[in-house]
Amino acid sequence: MTKDRVLSGMQSSGNVHIGNLVGALQNWVKLQDKYDCHYFIADWHALTTGYADPSSLQDSVKDLLINFIAAGLDPEKCTIFIQSKIPEHAELHLLLSMITPLGWLERVPTYKEKQQELKEKDLATYGFLGYPLLQTADIIIYRAKYVPVGVDQVPHLEISREIARRFNHIYQDVFPEPEALLTEFPKVPGIDGRKMSKSYDNAIYLSDSPKVVEQKLRTMTTDPARVKRTDKGNPELSPVFQLHKVFSSKEEQDEVAVGCRTAGIGCIDCKKVLIKNIFKVLEPIWARREQLLSNPEQLKDITDKGTEKARKTAQETMKIVRKAMGLL
Repeated sequence: MTKDRVLSGMQSSGNVHIGNLVGALQNWVKLQDKYDCHYFIADWHALTTGYADPSSLQDSVKDLLINFIAAGLDPEKCTIFIQSKIPEHAELHLLLSMITPLGWLERVPTYKEKQQELKEKDLATYGFLGYPLLQTADIIIYRAKYVPVGVDQVPHLEISREIARRFNHIYQDVFPEPEALLTEFPKVPGIDGRKMSKSYDNAIYLSDSPKVVEQKLRTMTTDPARVKRTDKGNPELSPVFQLHKVFSSKEEQDEVAVGCRTAGIGCIDCKKVLIKNIFKVLEPIWARREQLLSNPEQLKDITDKGTEKARKTAQETMKIVRKAMGLL
């Protein structure tokens, strides 16, 4: 039986952190055994906000690819490729721009939010406004049935469904409307207590050495009420405890929670348990990263094969699209 297709990508705008790992990559690894999964590195998307300084783009692409494989994506089970190596994405993006109302793009929730968040950058560009349109092209060119997203991201997928629906109505029924494959994305706090983000420089990266990871965790923010070792605290106010919810067992979570509330353990003891559990997750990834870093030909082989496979599908779709739009 033919498996349903899943499509997802990750923007190459910096190193991968543990929030990306538990929020996306670990889920992608599970999906590759059940679906026909296509996972790509979105290097064009990185330029929508980082166009002014592309000097680190290729390093980010390489690091992202290494982390895809190190986290457990298997090129024998899924298709891994780089967005810019398949120009059909750009062609479909252009053709979809002919039929997409401007108002649809302007009402995307993150359009104005991101402009406020990144005030230091000039984002008054079509590339930034048209980000959802390129994203739609990325998805529907493979006629994917599912896109793994969290509940809060479902509205972002709706514009892709609307554009696919509009194309099918104007021309012919070419694209399935992509459906959300709802996934629970745990909230991963950064070392300063805010959401873990490259922008905030508060992340623990998969490329960090064990020494750096341990240092970051040892200096991490805890409940501000625990000034002295004997002070009682509230674990729910501690970002360290939020990471325990992601990486530690239920028994360990209960133990550190009781210890925090009763001052039975200090924050250093609490962090030691967390460090041990995060290292359990990262150690096999670190080992695979070392192997991949020493074998660049393996990486090239993976992307060459993945790109060739993905491009065949994209080319087949574009033949249908061109014919529907009178371009043959």
